[in-house]
Amino acid sequence: MADMWKVVLAVVVAAFAAFITHRIVKLKEMALVSREVPVKHLKCRYLENIDLLHPRPTPVMLQIKGQLDLSSFNPHGISVYTDETDGSVYLFVVNHPQKNSQIEIFSFVGGDTLLHLKTIIHPLLHSVNDIIAVGVENFYATNDHYFHNDALHFLTILLGLSWCDVVYYSPGDVRVAASAIMSSNGINISPDKRYIYVSDILDHEIDVFKRQEGEQLVFMKSVAVGSLCDNIEVDQKSGDVWLGCHPNSMKLSQFNPEDPPGSEIIKIKNIHSEQPVVTQEYVDDGHVLMASTVAAPYEGKLLIGTVFHKALYCNLK
Repeated sequence: MADMWKVVLAVVVAAFAAFITHRIVKLKEMALVSREVPVKHLKCRYLENIDLLHPRPTPVMLQIKGQLDLSSFNPHGISVYTDETDGSVYLFVVNHPQKNSQIEIFSFVGGDTLLHLKTIIHPLLHSVNDIIAVGVENFYATNDHYFHNDALHFLTILLGLSWCDVVYYSPGDVRVAASAIMSSNGINISPDKRYIYVSDILDHEIDVFKRQEGEQLVFMKSVAVGSLCDNIEVDQKSGDVWLGCHPNSMKLSQFNPEDPPGSEIIKIKNIHSEQPVVTQEYVDDGHVLMASTVAAPYEGKLLIGTVFHKALYCNLK
């Protein structure tokens, strides 16, 4: 009997070791640790101004008024909402004071002032990455972690547990609108407001959800992009989806100035068709631009932002 239990134990240990080895291989695949991408540049220059319609504009720092504690203001995701009834403009910002998650809502007052209106804190909004406003106090937000604890978070990734979600918030209703996401990152909305796009960064996919009555999201499809895509921008005229991506997360996490993290900008055309067209629009090995996170097109121009490096202003035409 003792020999039998030794055999069973040996089989269990071998199976567990095989499982862990398999998951480590999958983890490396998720991180794209071996990926190298050829350089593909546009006509760009480092950003010295913001307004794409003016040849030489000067950025203006917005003044923040209200009760917000500016000493702990740590902004992350951002979204702008315009109230069609009166033209009022609101700014929604993900804030991480002391690594917590809360949403700050501002209104634009004049040309250079933000008035802080409200801070939103809720248990479901526990690890917010990005946000898309759909009303004066209504929004969808992505949670990119299930656990706050770093070790437990790593364990969920190692085990391949898709426990992240998208939360819908309104003053009278807060709920999980979509779930079963490996790591929900950037979020945006289609020009017709019928669909929500979410970047599942570790699955290298953009998930497409349809908005239902009551603001529940119904999963429609995933579009493979082959990269670790961060934020999502949508061309309001064409509906094209633009993504700021990391070609190789190992280079990002283990920064080496001799082999810096690269940048990759991906565009998805006809995302709702049976065969969306996924193209690389800009790629750099990190010697021009490191760690791209967002690409915003406007009137034939493109702004590319990064985690910690510079920003590029590019011509698409």
